[in-house]
Amino acid sequence: KSNPIKLRCQARPALQIFFKCNGEWVHQSQHMSQEHTDLGTGLKIREVMINVSRQQVEDFHGPEDYWCLCVAWSHLGTSKSRKATVRIAYLRKNFEQDPQGTEVPLNGMIVLHCRPPEGVPVAEVEWLKNDEVISSEGVVDTRGDHNLIIPEARLSDSGNYTCVASNIVAKRRSATATVVVYVNGGWSSWTDWSPCNVRCGRGVQKRSRTSFCEGMSVQKSTCNTLCPVDGSWGEWSEWTVCSADCERQRTRECTAPEPKHGGRLCDGVAVAADNCTGGLCTQNRKLLHDPKPQGVENSSDVALYSGLAAGVVTVVLLIIAVTLYRRSQSEYGVDVIDSSALTGGFQSFSFKTSRQANPLLINSSMQPDLTVSRTYTSPMCFQDSIDKELMAERSLLDPLPDLQVKGQRNHNISFTVSPGVAERAEYHVMSHPQTFPRGLAPDYRGVAVGTTLGRRGKNLFTPQVSLTLNRPLHKATAVFGHAGGKLVVPNTGISLLVPHGGIAEDTTWEMYMIINQEDSSTLSDDGSEIFLSPAVTYGPPGLDLSCPIAMTIAHCAEVSADNWTIRLKRHMQDNKWEEVMSVDEESTSCYCLLAAQRCHVLLEQPGRYALVGELLNQEAAKRLRLAVFGSPDPSNALGFTLRVYCVDDTPHAFQEVAVTERSRGGRLLEEPKMMLFRGNTFSLQVSIQDVPQLLWSIKPFTTCQEFSFTQVWASNQHPLQCAFSLERYSHSSSQLSCKISVRQVKGEEQILQIYTSVVENEKGVVPFFTQSDCTITSQTGSRAFKIPLSIRQRISATFDTTNAKGKDWQLLAQKLHIDRNLCYFACQESPSSVILSLWEAQHQDSGDLDSLASALEEIGKVQSSRTATFGCNEEELDSEFTQLG
Repeated sequence: KSNPIKLRCQARPALQIFFKCNGEWVHQSQHMSQEHTDLGTGLKIREVMINVSRQQVEDFHGPEDYWCLCVAWSHLGTSKSRKATVRIAYLRKNFEQDPQGTEVPLNGMIVLHCRPPEGVPVAEVEWLKNDEVISSEGVVDTRGDHNLIIPEARLSDSGNYTCVASNIVAKRRSATATVVVYVNGGWSSWTDWSPCNVRCGRGVQKRSRTSFCEGMSVQKSTCNTLCPVDGSWGEWSEWTVCSADCERQRTRECTAPEPKHGGRLCDGVAVAADNCTGGLCTQNRKLLHDPKPQGVENSSDVALYSGLAAGVVTVVLLIIAVTLYRRSQSEYGVDVIDSSALTGGFQSFSFKTSRQANPLLINSSMQPDLTVSRTYTSPMCFQDSIDKELMAERSLLDPLPDLQVKGQRNHNISFTVSPGVAERAEYHVMSHPQTFPRGLAPDYRGVAVGTTLGRRGKNLFTPQVSLTLNRPLHKATAVFGHAGGKLVVPNTGISLLVPHGGIAEDTTWEMYMIINQEDSSTLSDDGSEIFLSPAVTYGPPGLDLSCPIAMTIAHCAEVSADNWTIRLKRHMQDNKWEEVMSVDEESTSCYCLLAAQRCHVLLEQPGRYALVGELLNQEAAKRLRLAVFGSPDPSNALGFTLRVYCVDDTPHAFQEVAVTERSRGGRLLEEPKMMLFRGNTFSLQVSIQDVPQLLWSIKPFTTCQEFSFTQVWASNQHPLQCAFSLERYSHSSSQLSCKISVRQVKGEEQILQIYTSVVENEKGVVPFFTQSDCTITSQTGSRAFKIPLSIRQRISATFDTTNAKGKDWQLLAQKLHIDRNLCYFACQESPSSVILSLWEAQHQDSGDLDSLASALEEIGKVQSSRTATFGCNEEELDSEFTQLG
């Protein structure tokens, strides 16, 4: 290696010897010659040597290998030697064929194939068993292309076999092949059936057996588990006759229905008692309570009249205060009474029109309808100067049909809106979007929020109480009726699709979604599982739907290879997580469609859900998003701080980073990059490189920082951050250029290139900043869906039942690439409608009707020549579908 070789040439007797290489004579100055006399013959022997370097061989380009020969002269004549070829030796790293593990029966033949790497000279091969050299004697036959052949396998031949190739350059080891020699036998007994994989309803249970026999090793069977029925109270009985103790009673029973199959008992009391009043309580035909003495009665009357007088004075003072406040605010056309302190976190407002000429009033000349009462349910949150949907529509002041609002107890509170003098509309609203009612869910906190109406800020409604939270609450809430709709938590990759018809007619539900912060340690005791997505709660708990809703959750798993076991889990009341289903298995209780960055789930039960992953091998990887922010050091005029974040690659996780940096005054210095972090137990290193040493100094011992594997692997949306503190030597050094290297030991590496001015006044734009607290993105009715309702209904009617040509919902699912777990759709009242809901969830961001049109065309419903027209608009789509007949 790196040394020249010596070519030697001897001749006897010889006067001169010259070398000739590649057809050219080698200069005599490069020859090294010596001579001596053969003692036996007395003839002179001459020996000449030359050096050939590696560079000479590499620089030679000819029709054959580099060669040399020598020519000798003597008084007897001339003699020429044979050619000597010079080649560069090497041995490639990868075997052309690695041995493969196998299982063979006793006395069977074991054949392991091995083709060594290409090399010069050709590599020699030997076999190792459990890292010990195998003797070629006896039962081992290595004939034919380096293969290892054992004609009759013995039990002792089981082990790990390795093929080793070597030449003068190096020695290479192949992948290890495991050989198992077994004895044929019978099946073991079946194990007990596993528990049903669903808590109630129709599910699947398994049992298994082991052996090297032919046949099934696993059996599956459907199972039906009785669903728990919670008890409910029946009607109260009539009151009993008053007893001698001046008390009467009534009872009720927990029979409407009775608790069954482990359901909860009724809350409350079964017997109620009450004191008799109105002279009902008598004993021996005399009133039990004698009249009070006259003096006592007179003193009570004095106290009563005093209390009434004080109450009247208080009411008068309140009326005067309200009148003065309304006059001070009359220029805005609306009066607002803040009663948040009395409602415990809810706001009660009274809106009233003032003068008809007020330009802020919508349709101010309209006469009020005094006969119509209407009910709404809506978050009390207005965007911009006036809420675009509530305030901009004339229908706000037009007569509206009554809407019955169905919801959980204590979820809503009323306030009154008065568009006219006597017209009143009752609203049922939740608290400020930053808060939720107490008792709704463990994660909600009731916070009193007041609002005022004025021109001091951009927004028409300005919170009076600031909410200080450690991290932003990501949530959305909206009211849905029979028409359904879509609910989106902005910038998080989380959304919910409520199908048309899922909510009964004349019923509305105020639905919400919240992203919860969860710790991976709550998943499993051994830490083998991690969260791959945020935990998402949707509700309310008593939500009653006739068909499944479609939830979309962003995740950070690299799912291109089968390295994960991914499960959907649901949070239980005992703070445990229960498996709903495995993404790879089939279930009739739930449906999961896993995409590269999103998972679309069909659910029927409200609650808190999350995607959880368990690695199958060390090649399993999750995606990280890397970003670097910078800001001047407030404690040092010459200082500048770089902060590097490594978070799970989900929009929600990065949004937290953006919010934190916005509060710090940081700016994004490089486009965020994605990196695969593998489950190989190796740590993540972050280092700063190429800092101009003449212009900048960095805090000692901080140039390379490290996150442990566990910190990164189980981070679960919590940002990992490290910082580099730099200081410039003078104020004239306003530019900073360097690199940030983020690499996993024995894994991938990403480089973030920094080039920025440290004295910029304007901060760079940080993507995915949280919008104002009032940003709640929702769509209701036809605006929320890609497929027009009329077309959706006709597709469902066409494919829900098999027609004469065999075109049914199963074929529709196959053409829409939703052909897994078909048993789930088979259990639905309208399989086609549920399939279309899943298609809507897949294509809610960028989808159009083209893919649906193409699927129907493949089924044969539409001629291919009209495909382009099919996807253009709703009218043409309707026209095309009419021809399906």
